[in-house]
Amino acid sequence: MLPSTFIFLQGIGDSTERLLWESGITNWDTFLQHATLPRISTSRKALYDTSLEEARTQWHQHNSRYFGKLLKARDHWRLYPHYRNNTAFLDIETNGVPSPHGELTVVGIYGRGQMTTLVQGETLSECRLQEELASYDLLVTFFGSGFDLPFLKHSYPDLLLDHPHLDLCFAARRLGFKGGLKSIEQEMGCYRAAALEGLTGWDAVRLWEEWQDGSRASRDLLVEYNEADCKNMEPLADLICDRMIRAYGPPETVGIKI
Repeated sequence: MLPSTFIFLQGIGDSTERLLWESGITNWDTFLQHATLPRISTSRKALYDTSLEEARTQWHQHNSRYFGKLLKARDHWRLYPHYRNNTAFLDIETNGVPSPHGELTVVGIYGRGQMTTLVQGETLSECRLQEELASYDLLVTFFGSGFDLPFLKHSYPDLLLDHPHLDLCFAARRLGFKGGLKSIEQEMGCYRAAALEGLTGWDAVRLWEEWQDGSRASRDLLVEYNEADCKNMEPLADLICDRMIRAYGPPETVGIKI
């Protein structure tokens, strides 16, 4: 999907991009192979060629952060099929107090088939969090642009979060899904363990408080809840991005599975 993307070129929007696709210009290589293109002046074509050559270089260097800056946030879903194997699915839990006075309790990161759980008072620190996130190419959250990432930045002002970021909440809304993570999971056929059914973010706050009062069982359930939030985002991202490609991708990518 990414090498079929032209909307980062100045003056090209969704409709012009689709016109290019429908004319057979479905990727950067075919664009560059044509000396002239309809509705694009020679001078403009030369500028576009320079931009696409640079994009192709960054693509071969696996530089996801370059494309994160190049594309609008609403289009970061286009990166997911290519960086899926090095994506961090991230979710946080807090003590229920809004920023700036709230506190992080748990930060979960699922990526490369492994779950990392950082807990306040145990393993959670800015240094450890930076260390865990630095090697990933892409972040995936559910409403992370409105909650998780701002909360992290307020808690750790020096934390570098320069990754492209796919927020599944807004991608799902573009596809017509409504509600929170749990309701969309059920609608798309992603289910949780019986012990976690019905638990919400407010239960996570309660479980943290119970743990502070000495309940080890509450700690274990809180960690399990956070882990489910992280891990369930992977199949959800697969389904959402497959549907985004079908709805918004070029004709040749329709039906391609992630």
